Amino acid sequence: MKNSEAQACLDALRQGEHPACILCNPSEGLCPGIRFCVADDLSVHARCCCDDRFQGREGLVSGGVLALLLDGAMTNCLFAHGKRALTGELTVRYLHPVVTNRPIDIVARIVRARRRLYLTEGTLSQDGRTVVLATAKFMATPAGSEATGPGDAPIASL
Repeated sequence: MKNSEAQACLDALRQGEHPACILCNPSEGLCPGIRFCVADDLSVHARCCCDDRFQGREGLVSGGVLALLLDGAMTNCLFAHGKRALTGELTVRYLHPVVTNRPIDIVARIVRARRRLYLTEGTLSQDGRTVVLATAKFMATPAGSEATGPGDAPIASL
């Protein structure tokens, strides 16, 4: 797949699957207008800036907001590959504090795919250094399906 095809797939799935996403809703999301772009290696990249509304400790972005950025990036990476999936497990490692009101670079890629299971990883960088790392396991969902709950099968080991 070429990155232009992957970008078209990402844009279509994001609009169809996540039109009111808390992260990237064009008018009201955490980062209004954030757009994930597909690179030649089919990873996704974006840049955003979290203002003081998203701080935990004074002047620092909340860890929960950073986890949301990474989960959203990894979801958008799956969209670029034509995959619809739900997060089953998210592991976040905070390496350095992330300062509010400064650009944050976001990257996500698929590490492994096995039938309906996907292992992804994401990074956040600020001022040229990696500040947060994450991995996630996702379970594919059929087109148009909703998350249902306790009757769903658990994420298996990848």
